[in-house]
Amino acid sequence: MTLDLAAVYRDLHANPELSFQEHRTAGIVAETLAALGLTVTTGIGRTGVVGVLENGDGPIVLLRADMDGLPVLEATDLPYASTARGTDADGHDVPVMHACGHDVHVTCLLGATERLVADRAAWSGTLVALFQPAEEWGGGAEAMIADGLYDRVPKPDIVLGQHVAPFPAGFVAVRGGVAMAGADSLTIRLHGTGGHGSRPETTVDPAYLAASTVVRLQGVVSRELAATDAAVVTVGQIHSGLKNNIIPAEATLGLSVRTFDETVRTKVLSAIERITRAEAVSARAPREPEFDYEERFPVTVNDPVATERTSEALREVLGAQRIIDPGVISGSEDVGVLATAAGVPLVYWFLGGSDPSLFGDALTTGRMPEDLPSNHSPFFAPLIEPTLDVGVAALVAAAREWLGGAEA
Repeated sequence: MTLDLAAVYRDLHANPELSFQEHRTAGIVAETLAALGLTVTTGIGRTGVVGVLENGDGPIVLLRADMDGLPVLEATDLPYASTARGTDADGHDVPVMHACGHDVHVTCLLGATERLVADRAAWSGTLVALFQPAEEWGGGAEAMIADGLYDRVPKPDIVLGQHVAPFPAGFVAVRGGVAMAGADSLTIRLHGTGGHGSRPETTVDPAYLAASTVVRLQGVVSRELAATDAAVVTVGQIHSGLKNNIIPAEATLGLSVRTFDETVRTKVLSAIERITRAEAVSARAPREPEFDYEERFPVTVNDPVATERTSEALREVLGAQRIIDPGVISGSEDVGVLATAAGVPLVYWFLGGSDPSLFGDALTTGRMPEDLPSNHSPFFAPLIEPTLDVGVAALVAAAREWLGGAEA
């Protein structure tokens, strides 16, 4: 078979699915892998799919792509823009979009698998093509591991993968060591005493408590961490009340915390709890705040030796000038769970997906375009080419570097 990757991509982009709901996507993946001759296992970690191609003796190389979309209303006006809707984990009807490029990841891995199958006379070993659910929840990789992933498919000698990002298409960015931040998502419930909006003196206003807490939390990074440490504390949600003239009984804050070091993580989370409790005491809250820790992404760490070896393979195929160091990224990923569970190295890189013409001034100013849509934006729309072609080439080059050579 010959895959029309552009058509595959457009179809996936137009039909995104939320985390752990990737049934249509998983079906397309499983059918394609089976047609390519791989042994396919479905339903790992609910909706995960793995294809295995055993091709003689040699290393076992795992290539990973994630499949889920996001609750974002697409605003790209593309002819293949998503109009899909879904039901989120809380039962809400929401728009769905591939706003993080996982449709690119799936398409590139299918294309790389097709190319490696066609070229199997030139390599030996075992290819494991893994399509993961629910990366956006931070639980998809863990769900696959908990569901006996490495009892059901061969345990790899290395884990490889990539993520599309808003820098010029045609370029790949990779670095050894700490590559991406760890992330914690938590909800804080603040308790007050409700009453009439005309008589605030008879209440404990949780909306006011929430506002003062948000402001105070901004000092955690700027005033409690050393200049050599790094962290991000973002309050992404504030909810309180249902009517203008009613002081509610509670408020909730939704936080995202990014750190690059376990000691800093512990310090930041401890500070968040301490400050929130102190603000509640100051407001005369009737009950202590409640802290619900939800998603957690580990720090993504690329094995330095394996990264240099893989980078050299990428330079040989794509050209040295197209392989760059992105620095440490404050976004987060759970791909490292797959490598840690197997006790093997990880190499994870970034794939440029934006129009190169938008970056002309960056060469002289050193600054990226300020209005460039990033991941999770309703306007995020990677170029189809050369993004897919380079993404396939990068996966194939990395896999071939680690797979054995064909026997004479």
